[in-house]
Amino acid sequence: MDLIVKPDGWLHLGGARYRCALGRTGIIGEKKEGDGATPAGRFALRRLYYRADRMPPPKTRLPVSVIGESDGWCDDPASASYNTLVRLPHDESHENLWRNDGLYDIVVQIGHNDDPAVPGLGSGIFLHVAAPDYVPTRGCVALSLDDLRSVIAASDTGTSLHIMRLS
Repeated sequence: MDLIVKPDGWLHLGGARYRCALGRTGIIGEKKEGDGATPAGRFALRRLYYRADRMPPPKTRLPVSVIGESDGWCDDPASASYNTLVRLPHDESHENLWRNDGLYDIVVQIGHNDDPAVPGLGSGIFLHVAAPDYVPTRGCVALSLDDLRSVIAASDTGTSLHIMRLS
């Protein structure tokens, strides 16, 4: 099953359509670290992470992990840990997965630049909760919490996120 993301800011799942936020510079074919773009392509859904202090386990058939206060994601292209989960404190550049703004209350790791990770080709591309006004992301695909719950409930390890570019 494919989750289809179109450049107009909508994710399609079967006959359902969900508004989504994309990277501030749009969808791009050749993703680079820090470009603010959402990468085009078809990516497997790898693992769902969630804040157990804020909600019960989400309904999904994806592998699930609880986000802890010491969880981060390495975004340093010079690091051997680039584009992987790291434990904090971490000396190299990273982002915290334990956020106060709720955007990572549910976050799904997608298979972008991870098999293997190539330094500089983008890190931390997730499916996650959108800001209330759907402000652009730094490259992720973001949906409302309710819509994200619906999408992950229909997802499993055979589900792909297909992010399309305009031809």
